[in-house]
Order: sequence, then structure tokens, then C-alpha cells
Amino acid sequence: MFKDKTLLITGGTGSFGNAVLKRFMNTDIKEIRIFSRDEKKQEDMRIFLRNDKVKFYLGDARDFRSIDNAMEGVDYIFHAAALKQVPSCEFYPMEAVRTNILGTENVLEAAIKHRIEKIICLGTDKAVYPINAMGISKAMMEKVAISKARLHTKPLITCTRYGNVMASRGSVIPLFISQIKAGKPLTITDPEMTRFMMSLDNAVELVLYAYEHAHPGDIFVQKAPAATIMQLAQVLQEIFSATNDIQVIGPRHGEKLYETLLTREEYGKAQDEGGYFRIPSDDRDLNYAKYFSEGNNRVAQSEDYHSHNTYRLTNEELRDMLLALDYVQEQLTATPEMLAK
Repeated sequence: MFKDKTLLITGGTGSFGNAVLKRFMNTDIKEIRIFSRDEKKQEDMRIFLRNDKVKFYLGDARDFRSIDNAMEGVDYIFHAAALKQVPSCEFYPMEAVRTNILGTENVLEAAIKHRIEKIICLGTDKAVYPINAMGISKAMMEKVAISKARLHTKPLITCTRYGNVMASRGSVIPLFISQIKAGKPLTITDPEMTRFMMSLDNAVELVLYAYEHAHPGDIFVQKAPAATIMQLAQVLQEIFSATNDIQVIGPRHGEKLYETLLTREEYGKAQDEGGYFRIPSDDRDLNYAKYFSEGNNRVAQSEDYHSHNTYRLTNEELRDMLLALDYVQEQLTATPEMLAK
């Protein structure tokens, strides 16, 4: 479906961008453009890939001119550029606003100007009932995208929302593994804290599903199992034959006990599509009377869809998911000399 097409990935040097490249590099896609502000990561990626299909554009979504310059001739966009670290956004909330909200508006405005065919904006479960700056900024990202989707049919604008991506940069799995290898205690926030468990391949599949099935303003959610943080630490200890102590340090700034992928209100109108939920855009206008005449009784009978009430992985299932990750396999086989590099 991407034959002879040009795809732009904002924030393309991150974990998601690398997963997309792995998926599409050897297909008949015409060109993949990596847009990001980190020249070192771009150079490392360029040297590693050595592939003429991949083009690199240095810029920042905060700067309209730089993203505008990258869009000439583009067919599709995966918008992944974001500030994602909860504590960082908590201390510097305006940085989250500038990247996650205003940066998204820049990307969307440039896409509208260039009449891109489709753009998928990548969201997070932290945007649901947000209690931290990162989640609030990503919730506003969704609102900005949906508002643009109401006004413009080209590009077709849609969003995805997913939970914890296993072994992505800055996530807890690389932290636990580094602590195991260093012989340090594994620092967990709360033994009962739960998180959805998704692989990077799952995240790519979700975006591709949205690409194929979206209507303007839809939000797509992939159904995902969950595990507790204590369970994750213990299974990783088992995988690495480790006996490190486990130290409970308490939640970090802005962390939740569990994450939610669908609010009760969204669950009441969501369409179940097998492995995915589609949350259709509310297409009512500003005529307030419609909010009385076109209500939804399902909302009253619904509950949230969150990591406390989704399917809970057994230790064996979690072990299999972890062992399927390239990162875990690399760490299992890495020598001390390789790790030092």
C-alpha cells in the first residue's frame, strides 16, 4: 500500500521511527524521510543504514519553516515527534506545550498546505484522564488533530493511542536490565502499578491499521495485555538469572498507579474492531441543543478500559513477550566489551 509513495516520519530517529524503517526498508516504498532535531542520531542512522531510500531532514516541529521544507512531495506522514518523559515534562511543562501541542499544529498546518494524503498522529495512554504535563499536552495534541480533521478532508487526519512500548528508549525495561548487569537493586515505583505491554511491532501495526481504516478525526486504540511493575522486574531477573535486590522507591513525579486507554465516555461510543477500538470523531457542531437530543445511553453502562481491568499476563506469557524483543536478545548475548561501547 506504500508502493512508490513517500513517507515522512517526524521524530524519526526515535524507537518508533527505527521500527518503521525496519518494517519498510526492503519494500517497494519510494522514499522514507526522517525528520528530527538530533544530528548525531541522524548521522548514526545514516551510517548504519547506508540506504538511498532514506533521506534525512534536520529540523524541529516547533519551527514551521523547517517542517514545511520537509514536506514537498510527501504522500503520508507518521507524526511521532514529542517530548515523552513524564518527569522532564513535569519540571518544564512549557517545553511539552511547545513540542507536543504547538509542534503538532505546525505539522498539521504544513500537511494541509502541501495537501498530504494522510497523517497519523501518535498519542499515548497518558492523554486519558491526564494528571501530568506530558499527558495533558498529548491530550491537547489529540484535540488539535481532531479539530483540524473537522475542517479539512485533505489530509485525512487521525490519531493512534497506545500504552507502554516495551524496551523503547527511556522505558523501564532497559533501566532494569542495566541495573541487573551492574549488580544494583532494581528500583520499582509501586509493586501494584500496572502498565499495558506492547512491542514496537505492535505500535507499527496500530499505525498501519489506522492508515488503512481511518475516517477523519478517528482515534485508534490497540487492545493490549498488562503486567505489574513488580512482575516485570521479577520476570527479567528470571530471564537474566539474576538475584538483585528489589527496592521500592515510590512513584515519580506525575505517575499513575494504572494507565487508561479508553475513558468511560469513549468506551460508550467506541467501535470494537477485533484487536482494535475505533473512537469515532464527535461530528456535532456548536449547536448546543444537539448535546441533549443526540446523547448516548451506553456511556452510563460503560467503564474505563485500563491496565487494571484488561487481560493480565501470566509470568510465562510476559517472559515470552520479553524474549521476543530484539533488545532483550541483544542484551542476553552481549559481552562486557560490547556493553562498554
